[in-house]
Amino acid sequence: MTMIHFPTRSGRLRFSLLRTGAVALALGLPLASARAQAPAATPAAPAAAPVAPETVVAKVNGSAITAGDLAIAAEDPALSLPGVDDAQKKALLVDYMIDLKVGAQAADAAKVADTPDFQRKLAYFKDKLLLDEYLEREAKKAATPEAAKALYDQTVKAMKPEEEVHARHILVENEDEAKKIAARIKGGEDFAKVAAEVSKDPGSKTEGGDLGWFSKERMVAPFAEAAFKLNAGQVSDPVKTQFGWHVIKVEEKRTKPVPTFPEMKEQVDQYITRKAQQDLILKLRENAKIERTAAAPTAPPAPKAP
Repeated sequence: MTMIHFPTRSGRLRFSLLRTGAVALALGLPLASARAQAPAATPAAPAAAPVAPETVVAKVNGSAITAGDLAIAAEDPALSLPGVDDAQKKALLVDYMIDLKVGAQAADAAKVADTPDFQRKLAYFKDKLLLDEYLEREAKKAATPEAAKALYDQTVKAMKPEEEVHARHILVENEDEAKKIAARIKGGEDFAKVAAEVSKDPGSKTEGGDLGWFSKERMVAPFAEAAFKLNAGQVSDPVKTQFGWHVIKVEEKRTKPVPTFPEMKEQVDQYITRKAQQDLILKLRENAKIERTAAAPTAPPAPKAP
């Protein structure tokens, strides 16, 4: 499936982040010390009752900050605060929103919002937020369980059986060395032990040369051709690739198993969502009257193929 990427929301409000991070660090250190001395089994705290979005949690010069405001701030990636528990995070978000409100009120009093540059930024972020919300809302209509299952069934039906092998290899620098190793293996020595002893491949050496399961296209051509010609239990003659000389042992062969719907559901949902968003944008473009002026920049022509 082709994945279609759209820009996601990004953190834009950075006022007081240093203070927020410092408070989080100050809170985290004593708590970590207390946890180290606490008994291993501590009863979990009961889940807090949900708070209505309109609930006021603080006021700044009479201007309310609500639980709904905190929920929106919590979605900002810049305020993720990894490693901070929910209770601490909520308290930190209140501090952040207070600082944000104080700063915004000061900026408003200084007539920052009246400048043309600010108005352009405001218009841009308003359009972006509107588009994000609209795409998210419309995509939900497309990403139904029925649509996901139908796409999965259609994709699986079109999939061709694919052979995989589970193999080990030993990599060395020259053919003579590879021939000696192949002779040792065919003479009865354990492949994994020899691989751990002499292989130059750091990625598989400690695993006895084990490469796991792979399909033909995942390996360079000479290696893949040799591996897929072998039967389970067979050891190859030396095989040359751009990496050096290999001795290969095939452990097992199989037809690649088809992933189940639960395994693929998240990826299928993402595909349906992103395709619905892309289709919607294309449809909106088709139905819109779009005019580019002479001042609009144009992309340079693509370079010609040699």
